[in-house]
Parts: sequence; C-alpha cells; structure tokens
Amino acid sequence: MPASLKDQVVLVVGASSGIGRSTALMFAAEGAKVLASARRADRLAGLKEEAAAAGTPLETCVCDVTKLEQVEAMVAAAHEAYGRVQILVFVTGTNTTERALPRLKPAIWDDMISTNLNGAYYCAQAVLPEMRDAKFGHMIFVSSTSALGPDGSGAAYQASKRGLNGLSHAIRLEEKENGIRTTVVCPGMVDSELLDRRPVQPTPEQRAMAMLPEHVAETILGCAKMPPRAVIPELHILGSAF
Repeated sequence: MPASLKDQVVLVVGASSGIGRSTALMFAAEGAKVLASARRADRLAGLKEEAAAAGTPLETCVCDVTKLEQVEAMVAAAHEAYGRVQILVFVTGTNTTERALPRLKPAIWDDMISTNLNGAYYCAQAVLPEMRDAKFGHMIFVSSTSALGPDGSGAAYQASKRGLNGLSHAIRLEEKENGIRTTVVCPGMVDSELLDRRPVQPTPEQRAMAMLPEHVAETILGCAKMPPRAVIPELHILGSAF
C-alpha cells in the first residue's frame, strides 16, 4: 500500500518550470509541505499563486544551486517553514547548444558540471545530517537516459548525468543503515524548455511523441510513495514511441 505523503516536508529544487514545477504542484496536492526552489523569482511567484488558487499552498525560495551558501540558506528556509527536510527532489538541470567538442569550452563545461552535478551534491550534503539524525530520508534525483549510454547530447551533459547517477547510488549504499533511500529517475525526451537548448530542434512530430513533464512528475511521486522498507534505486521512463 502506498505511503502517505501528507505533512511530509518536501524540498523540490528546480521547480520554476517543466518536471520540477509539475512535481511541486503534485506533492502539494498530496498534502505534503512543499518548499519549491529555483533561480527565477518571477516563475516561483507564479507557481505559488497557482498552488494557492488550487487550495494546495506551498512556499518558495530563490536559490542558485551552484552557490553552496545559497543551498545552505535554502535548506535553512525549509527548516524554518516546516521543519527538517524528509524528501529531497533534485530536478535542476541545464544543457547547451555548444555541445560538440570543438565548441565545448571550459566555461561551458564548468557551468554544466556545476549545475547538474555539483548542485546535486550541495543539496544532498545539506540535508544529510538531519536525515541521519532522524534515521529517515529519501532523495530523488532526476537524471536522463543520456546517463545510460552514448548519445548526441554532448560530453558535458553526459558526464554530468552519469555522475549524478553515481552520486545517487553511492549515497544509497553509504547511508542505507541510516534509513536514507535514494532514487535516480532517468527520463527520455520530455517536451519542456530544455529541448530548446538543443542545437537541432526536435520536429513537431517528435515533440508530439515526447513525454510531458507531468508524466515524469507522476513517476517521482510514485517513487516517493514507496514505504520505508522499499526503494526504487533507478528508474527509466520513455515516451511510448521511443
């Protein structure tokens, strides 16, 4: 039987659009106490208004996950609003049109690794102490099918996402005795803003066959509802036509 998410304290990082936005709204609708975070304050304001109008309010916090001090402040804000974080959902991610190696400069590489991988580590290490103390916690990282094998997404993106998968599995193995679980979700093509950062845009037909953000958000929600004695370490989800 699925575990209830009511009154669980959930931190959704990367909630201003796409999968993260849908995830924050769905957790709030389940009765969770949600702090939604992202870099874009205007998008977060719109998210908060939509949630309030639906009768499922949530709180927001502006945070750039590449800045350790901002991540620590975000976790402190969650603690002040609701108490310790019980579920962390890390959805933040970026890509680049300059993905081919002749155009992939060090600054682009650094930005990709900082956002997609370092940010995940910063968030994990910020919530781990209280999860250890409570002997309970679940971290859900949104990665990509690009982490599973070579594709055209570029070296920086693939390296960051493979690193994210490794981070998730390492935390699970090291912290399982402390009651901490991790799940890494690897979606295929999702019709979201991230597609606009491809050097060659998907055709309208390809977009029509891609998953929607809410499809992945439903998957994240299902993973979070697993009872404490069970965990899904890694999950792949594709559009039916791929």
